[in-house]
Amino acid sequence: MATTYRKSSKGAAEIETRAHRLAPRLRGALIVVDGRRSATELYKLIPQQAEETLAALLEQGFIEPAGEASPVSVPTPRPAPAPASAPRPATRPTAVDFEVRRRDAVRRLTDQVGPMGEALAMRMERCRNADELRPLLALASQIVANTRGRTAAAEFEARFSDL
Repeated sequence: MATTYRKSSKGAAEIETRAHRLAPRLRGALIVVDGRRSATELYKLIPQQAEETLAALLEQGFIEPAGEASPVSVPTPRPAPAPASAPRPATRPTAVDFEVRRRDAVRRLTDQVGPMGEALAMRMERCRNADELRPLLALASQIVANTRGRTAAAEFEARFSDL
């Protein structure tokens, strides 16, 4: 079984504030650490010196072991995209809902494109409301389409269509 890692409180604070000014390689790796992926899966997402990068984040206290990952990963079912003719909800997301949705968008982007989407993920993290996030979601969708295909981009767009 492989170890899984999660962000420590120091790591989560670094994502929000950049107080420690991590090098881009370390920050990119920190972004993809989510407490669900095994170290082996993370090695595939970190393009350079993956083992050393995770070791440095662990040593500096930005990540911590979350436990042992099972060798077989079960994909989580994704809801089917809403039909194009479905009306959008009339309500706007609350501030708390927005924070959750923004984090989900950043996580989905990094899941799809890995560290290649780091710069856009950082811009998305700085958004304060849906109006600021909306154009970045469109750009994220284009990046997902270019790297993972139109189907993956359509799923990404459908997931965040309410923003």
